[in-house]
Amino acid sequence: MKFFHLSDLHLGKRVNEFSMLEDQRYILMEIVRLAKEEKPDAVLIAGDVYDKAIPSVEAVQLLDRFLVWLNDLGVAILMIAGNHDSVERVAFASDLLTKSNVYISHVYDGKMTPVILNDKFGRLNVWLLPHIKPSSVRRYFIGKDIASYSDALAAVFENTEVDATSRNVLVAHQFVTGAITSESEELYIGGSENVDTSLFDAFDYVALGHIHRPQNMGRETLRYSGTPLKYSFSEMNHQKSITVVEMGKKGSMVISEIPLTPTREVREVRGSYSEVTNLKNYIGTNTDDYVHIILTDEEDEPDAVMKLRSIYPNLMKLDYDNKRTQTSSFVERATGLDKKMPLDFLGELYAIQNGRPMSECQKEYARTVFAEIQEGNA
Repeated sequence: MKFFHLSDLHLGKRVNEFSMLEDQRYILMEIVRLAKEEKPDAVLIAGDVYDKAIPSVEAVQLLDRFLVWLNDLGVAILMIAGNHDSVERVAFASDLLTKSNVYISHVYDGKMTPVILNDKFGRLNVWLLPHIKPSSVRRYFIGKDIASYSDALAAVFENTEVDATSRNVLVAHQFVTGAITSESEELYIGGSENVDTSLFDAFDYVALGHIHRPQNMGRETLRYSGTPLKYSFSEMNHQKSITVVEMGKKGSMVISEIPLTPTREVREVRGSYSEVTNLKNYIGTNTDDYVHIILTDEEDEPDAVMKLRSIYPNLMKLDYDNKRTQTSSFVERATGLDKKMPLDFLGELYAIQNGRPMSECQKEYARTVFAEIQEGNA
C-alpha cells in the first residue's frame, strides 16, 4: 500500500494580508501531477484543510476541485479536521462521499472505527481522529479524570480496539511534545496541548498534522509532513515536501519525501535602500517572490513600502536594521517581553504581591485555567 501524507493546507490563508489562494491552487495541482506519476493508492490529509472555521467560498471551491482531481485518478482520500477547521463543516456529506472512496472524519463521538483498505498483504486499518481537546472527550468518559490533552488522547485510545496483528495507520492532528515549531502555527498557552509520543505506540504509522515543519517525532513512523507551502518567514529555509509511505507486510515500511517547488518563494532581502533597488545585485532572483526587506540605512526612506513594491510587488514586510533598531531590540530582549507567556506574567505579579514565588501546585492550576480559557470553556 502506497500513500501520500499531507497536512495543513490552510486553504484561504492570508499571510501579511496577501491571499495565498493562487499559490495554493498551483501547489495542489503539483500534488495531483505527482500523484499521476507516483500512483499512490491513497492520500492522507491530516487536518487544517482550511485556515478558518468558516472558510471563504473560494477556499471551499478549491478543496472541492482538489478532491475531484485526486478522485479522478482513482486515489482513495482520507481526511480529518484540524484545529483551524470546523469538524462539522469538514464532515458534511462524509457518509455519502464514502461511496466515492473519500473518507472524512466525523465529530468524535466516543468511539473510533477504522476505514478498512486491502492490498496483497491483507487488511490495513486507517483510523481517522480529528483534532480533539479535553473538553470534547470528557462527556464520553464520565468519572474519568481528563484534564490535559494527553489524558484526552489516552482515554480515546484506551477505548479503541486496535488489532495488533493487522497494520494500523492513524491520521491525527495534535501537538506532540518536542516538535520544532514555526511562527505560522497556532499553539496554546504554555504548551498545554502537548501530548507524549508513547501514546501512539499501537500504530504502525502515524500521519500527523498541526506542525508546519516536516519532521519525525522520536521514530520515523511518527511523522509530521508539514505544510505544502511556506506560511511565514521563519519557514524560509524549509524544504516543503510530500511524505510518501510504502507499507509492505506488517513491520515493513519505506518512507521518503518528494520535494515541492512553489510558484513563488519566501525570502529575505537585506541591504541599504540603494542596494536593494539596484537589481544588478540580485541577478537570478525572482522579484515576484514574497519578500521581507531589511533596510540597513540609518535614516528611514520616505514612502519606502510604496517605492519598493514597484520593484518587489509581493513585499510582505519591511524592517530596518540600524543603530536605532538595534538599541530598541536590545531593550526588548533585556526585558524579555517578547518571549513571556501569560503564566510568566502571573508568576511575577504573584511574587510581587506575596513576597514569594508560586508553588508548583499553583502553577499547574494556573496552566489548567489558561488552557480552559483558550478552549473557551472557562
